[in-house]
Amino acid sequence: MDATFKWIGGTSLVVVAVLVGLFFSGSVGAQDQAVAAPESVEAAAPAVKPMGAIAAKALADHDRLYTVRRILPIDGPIKYGEWHWDDEGVPEGPLLVTVDLQARVISVFRGGYEIGAAAVMLGTDNHPTPTGKFPILWKQRHNVSEKYGNAPMPWSMFLTTDGIAIHGGSEVQNGYASHGCVGVPDELASRLFAIAKEGDMVVITDGEKLNLGDSIV
Repeated sequence: MDATFKWIGGTSLVVVAVLVGLFFSGSVGAQDQAVAAPESVEAAAPAVKPMGAIAAKALADHDRLYTVRRILPIDGPIKYGEWHWDDEGVPEGPLLVTVDLQARVISVFRGGYEIGAAAVMLGTDNHPTPTGKFPILWKQRHNVSEKYGNAPMPWSMFLTTDGIAIHGGSEVQNGYASHGCVGVPDELASRLFAIAKEGDMVVITDGEKLNLGDSIV
């Protein structure tokens, strides 16, 4: 009876020892998991993206900033030397400039509203004005062209590393041409220079016309 009791008791001690071991190993494992869990949760956290109506509204609001929302009321084609500027009441928004080689016109848009326009002087077949999308790389208020006899190019906004720029200081008249730059009247050049920033986009096209509701880019 005593032997049986001792044998059972011994087995009980073994069982208790095993259970204690499992408890402590489980506790340590749980602590390890508790420490490691934040890394695995953080690594596996999915990116949160706006869905449905929120995403559609955000996309529409973004697109509207680069959609023609107003065109200045100008009677007839813009003549050489003529310029227009009206930013009164126009809300803040991204600046975007367009130049069309066929129309020979520059347009300044802020948030999709045209606030400035003028006839421009462009390059020749030998020195063409390039087409494409160009960010303003840098600006220089008082610039002269060392390449072309120190010709004055005030309010320069450079589009390429080889010197193509929008600038003032030019005779914007019929029969005059540049070496590829976009020459604009000083009055418009100074106003554009004041609000333009490095990185603002200039789009130069060849025969494209924008209407209300059209995408600028």
